[in-house]
Amino acid sequence: MVMVLKFGNIFCAIQSRNSKILSPYAAFSRYFYIESKLVYCSRDQRYSTETRISPKRVAIFWDLDNKPPKSVPAYEVAIKLKAAMSSFGAVQYMVAYANRHAFSYVPQVVREQRKANKLLNQLENKVVIKPVEPYLCRVCGRKFYTNEKLINHFKQIHESEHLKRLNQIESAKGKMRVKLVAKYSMKMEKYKKAARDILTPKVGYGLADELKRAGFWVRAVSDKPQAADVALRSHMADMMDRRRAECVVLVSDDSDFVDLLKEAKLRCLKTVVVGDINDGALKRTADSGFSWEEILMGKAKKEAVSVVEKWNDRDVLKRLEWTYNPELEKKKYNLDDEVFGMSEDDNVEGISDGVGEAFKQKEDAGAWWEIDSDTDPQSC
Repeated sequence: MVMVLKFGNIFCAIQSRNSKILSPYAAFSRYFYIESKLVYCSRDQRYSTETRISPKRVAIFWDLDNKPPKSVPAYEVAIKLKAAMSSFGAVQYMVAYANRHAFSYVPQVVREQRKANKLLNQLENKVVIKPVEPYLCRVCGRKFYTNEKLINHFKQIHESEHLKRLNQIESAKGKMRVKLVAKYSMKMEKYKKAARDILTPKVGYGLADELKRAGFWVRAVSDKPQAADVALRSHMADMMDRRRAECVVLVSDDSDFVDLLKEAKLRCLKTVVVGDINDGALKRTADSGFSWEEILMGKAKKEAVSVVEKWNDRDVLKRLEWTYNPELEKKKYNLDDEVFGMSEDDNVEGISDGVGEAFKQKEDAGAWWEIDSDTDPQSC
């Protein structure tokens, strides 16, 4: 029994040393590489491939000079845009660029609403119209029978208190400043929510504040022509160089970004365009495109699911494609032609020697027209 075990150990050691020669198929199979994971379920089930697809990071770049929100409140548009683009992956970066004129611009819808509110206040002051319910202050809870009295109350008391808190926080330093921020954070947030509906923004209609509230990083550039486009283009290029996102979303109809989208596609990044021009150069270049109407109606979020499925299928097919590069495989696996027991030179020499020996045997046998026979014709 001991001799049998020793013989088995010796045989296994010899087989492991000569595995390249004894089993050439095992060495040759190294040339085939598929980027997938094999999972064995049970004896009755086959092997299945489980391909891992990591969630993509999405970056949204908004050109406010070209596509400002006009008919819908900015906060609502930003939230719906983020919800629609979240179907492509995890939205980690949201950037908006514009010059000073874009932030000071007031849409026609907002202007008409302000005129209607002003006329309503005048009628309430003249007691021509009485509100059904009194106006409620959302900070202190007091009730007023005219909107103008509510506005005056809010400015005289709550706005002045808010400015005092800000001055107190700015004058403090170190730990004292941190304590003041923690102390006044709830009150300041409550004031901001109430001021949004009561006070009229001094500049524009609060576009920057609304986008910041939705999570966008808003950047104002100089009033020079194409300043926002240049800043947005450089930010997108820097994002692509650092590989911080796998999906780039551009909110614009400006055809100057076509080259940048082509560069993103060459770097294997997914590109999505949001704009109103259906047959524009940007949508023809990008992998997918949506309009503002599709974003606001929620149609873009449903279509994004099917688009992502197509992208995933395409990525899986690319992973399953096999290309053979002998030099790369040799460096990767440290293989050479001696894996199969001989080199190319040995193969050539063996073939040439075999052909030479066969030719010599034919010469010794005689001419080709002579008949080979075991008997001598003269004996007959």
